[in-house]
Parts: sequence; structure tokens; C-alpha cells
Amino acid sequence: MITKFKKVFILAPHTDDGELGAGGTIAKLIEHGADVYYFAFSTAEESVPKGHPKDVLRTEVVNATKKLGIKKENVIIYNYTVRKLNYARQEILEDLIKYKRMITPDLVLMPSPHDIHQDHSTIAQEGLRAFKTCTILGYELIWNNLTFNTTSFIKLEAKHIQCKCNALKEYKSQDGRAYMSEDFIYSLAKTRGVQIGTQYAESFEVIRWIIE
Repeated sequence: MITKFKKVFILAPHTDDGELGAGGTIAKLIEHGADVYYFAFSTAEESVPKGHPKDVLRTEVVNATKKLGIKKENVIIYNYTVRKLNYARQEILEDLIKYKRMITPDLVLMPSPHDIHQDHSTIAQEGLRAFKTCTILGYELIWNNLTFNTTSFIKLEAKHIQCKCNALKEYKSQDGRAYMSEDFIYSLAKTRGVQIGTQYAESFEVIRWIIE
């Protein structure tokens, strides 16, 4: 049951990855009383489109996570250089271990180990090292996944998907990206729902499952 998870970590290599991969699930977890922490490792200042402030994604991630119901104080934003997270593996690992010791999550959502983006791959690898004693699910970003094992599903309602869409709308600097569109978000959620006989769902890859 989703209600068993009380302390949840979302590992987002870049701002918006957590919402894209698990926004509906985050909304449902919070609805059921989970304390959710969101870690964004890069604000991708080097990749911000022209016409926007370099730090715009820092503001947008705060607004987006607020729409999902995450407390502002639970949003931890780092400033590692986009596409170069692999050069800071040890620092990232130490960041994760520090928060694990402080909070001890019982669920970690992070990119799939099969995600081919170099930053996403780094967070998946260091996340597994840091949280190998926790339940870990890999979220789906289909444009980056060379392969993805749909071994776990979270049943969702329309309100959860709409909450996810509302959060993503806060990323105005990312307008125009196909995967940010409401049509795409609903279509993927519908597809995953069809697989398990429900209206909507998000799919995750089981990386580690701890049974008590």
C-alpha cells in the first residue's frame, strides 16, 4: 500500500525530472500523508533558453514542487554543472548519504539505471550506492530510456495527473518541449493505466524492494 511510505526522497538530476517521472505519484503520496523531499542536482544554467534569467529554473522548481504539495523547506537545490554530474560523483554521494543519515527515507524515486543521459545515469548509480538499504524505484523518462522494465505501477486518478500537469506548467522556460505537453502527460498515464486495467498510472522500474 502506498500509505506505508512516510518519508520519500525524489532524486532529480535536473529541475523538472522528478515531476516528469513521478509527478502523479508524488501528489498521491502527499495526499496520503507522506513527507516528500525533492533533491535537484542541477539548475542547468548553461542550458537556459535565451531571454530567461540564468537562475530561472531555481525559481520554477520551487513553484512546481509547491503545486505538487511539497514543502518549500523540503526542496534541496544544488548547483552542479549540467551534463557534468559525473565529474562530481563523490560530492553527490556524500550529499545523499548526509540526508540519508538525517532523515532515513523508506522510499527513493530516481532515474532508471537504463537512462542514457549522462547526468541521469550518474544520479541513478550514486543513488543506489547511497540508498542500497532502502526501497528504490526508477522513474520513467521515455525519451531517455534505452530500455525500461515496467515492473511496478502506481494507480492514479485524473486529479493526480492534472496536479502533475499544473506543476509542469510552472516551467515556462521549457515551453515547447514535446514531453512537457499536457496531451503527452495524459497519454502516457493512460497507456500505463491500460496495462494494469485502471484509468491512469505511472510505471516504475523496481531497483530494490525491501520487505519488512
